[in-house]
Amino acid sequence: MSAKFWNRLAFERGLWQQGLLHVAGVDEAGCGPLAGPVTAAAVVFPCHWAESGLYPKLRGLNDSKQLTQEQREKYFDILTTHPEIRYAIASVDVEMIDQINILQAAHRAMGLALDQLQPPAQHVLVDGRPVKSLRVPSTPLVKGDARCYSIAAASVLAKVTRDRLMVEYDRRYPLYGFASHKGYSTPQHLASIAEHGPCPIHRRSFAPFHPVEQELFEADESQLQAEAPLNQQSSTLPLPPAPAISPASPPLNP
Repeated sequence: MSAKFWNRLAFERGLWQQGLLHVAGVDEAGCGPLAGPVTAAAVVFPCHWAESGLYPKLRGLNDSKQLTQEQREKYFDILTTHPEIRYAIASVDVEMIDQINILQAAHRAMGLALDQLQPPAQHVLVDGRPVKSLRVPSTPLVKGDARCYSIAAASVLAKVTRDRLMVEYDRRYPLYGFASHKGYSTPQHLASIAEHGPCPIHRRSFAPFHPVEQELFEADESQLQAEAPLNQQSSTLPLPPAPAISPASPPLNP
């Protein structure tokens, strides 16, 4: 196995070597769109891959945004049919997004996905910044979906699942073109909103309906980019030793 593929299992291997056999990668899809749910996935690879390496058919797996739709669909099928890979997917709907804000909704979707895993994850590798509401010890990895295979796998499952949901919504609300833009603020989508007004799956707390929520998300993303070099340095694992384990935080209040 080449160093390139081996290194993207470094975070999982470090934890497996500590005796933590159930390590989940977690990521979300759909924080930015004006419509539809936010979706998260959790993926657990078998710990014996510490010795054998990544399943060969998954080589090339990457951040879902770096893959074509055809590639995402291919990896989705492999991930969901491999007998040793465990996964779970959860979505939080528009009503909840508008009620608690998109960041909290994304974190809630992550927690819901993790709650479905059996046996439960012992440690979580999460893309981006720390998620304090997780009930499981976690390690945040800036750009983790491009550095860690289990996070990349979660990003693919979340993205494909959400895209499929938006295609279904396109059939229900055909005036908006959801099948093509998946709810993002394309010129076509904005023109449809201007002409027809919002439909039931539009996020009323987002611009152009309400500017505060979108500004909150954009400000958080800007802060993440500014902090990325520091966070990346602090979360990078030498191999060995394994990554530092953050204590689990109390559950998010409902």
